[in-house]
Amino acid sequence: MSLRGQRVVVVGGTTGIGFAVAEAAARDGAAVVVASRRRAKVDAAVRRLPEGAEGHVLDVTDETAVRDFFATVGAFDHLVYTAGESPAFGALATTDLADIQQLFNTRLLSVYATVKYATPYLRAAGSITFTTGVLSLRPSPGSSTVVGLAGAVETLTRALAVELAPLRVNAVQPGLVRTDLLLNLPADLRDRLVKTATETLPVGRIGEPEDVAEAYLYLMRGGYSTGTVVRVDGGSVLV
Repeated sequence: MSLRGQRVVVVGGTTGIGFAVAEAAARDGAAVVVASRRRAKVDAAVRRLPEGAEGHVLDVTDETAVRDFFATVGAFDHLVYTAGESPAFGALATTDLADIQQLFNTRLLSVYATVKYATPYLRAAGSITFTTGVLSLRPSPGSSTVVGLAGAVETLTRALAVELAPLRVNAVQPGLVRTDLLLNLPADLRDRLVKTATETLPVGRIGEPEDVAEAYLYLMRGGYSTGTVVRVDGGSVLV
C-alpha cells in the first residue's frame, strides 16, 4: 500500500515532526499541503519539499481562517495535525493560567475547529491523525498541563473515530524527539531531558522526527486502524 495519487494536508507541517510527515508522504507519492502560522517557515518548507507541494499560512486559533483554508484546499484524503506551542512545564501553583489557555487554544480547541471544517472535504476512505505525547502515560512533576492536553487528545481520538466513521481517526504518541519544541525549552531542562533519555532509554538515544513520521504513514495507509494511539517513544514506558 502507498499514498500514491492521494492528497495529504499537514497542519503544522513546516518544521519538526510535521515536516518529516509531509516529506515522507511526498516520497510515498502523495501530493502534500503544509500549513503553519509563519510565512517564512511555509516558504522554506515548500522549497525543501518535492515539486508540486503547496504551502499556506494558517493561524489555527482563528476559526474563520481555518474554515477558509479548507475551502481553498478542497477535497483531500488525509489530515495530519501536529501544530502546537512549546509545552508549558512547571508547578501548577506558579503557572500563569493565561499561558495554559493559550496552549489549550492551539493544542485542543484548534483541533476541534480543524476537524469541523476539514471533514466536509475529506474523502470517505480518508483519515485524521492527531499528535499527543507519552507523558500521558508517565506524568512527571510539573507536567500537568501537557499531560492534561495529551489525555484530552487521546480520548477525543476515540470519540471522533466513532462519530466520524467511516473516516478513520487515530493519534501518534511520540516520546522525546529532537524538534523545535524541545530546543525551545529552557536549556537546563532540555539538557537534563536529553541526558536522562540517552542514559536510560532502551534505544540509547532520543527520537528524530523521521522516526515518528513512519507511524503517521502507517496510520494513513492502514485501512483497518481507527481509534488507535500509536506510541513511538524509544521504550520510555519500559524504564
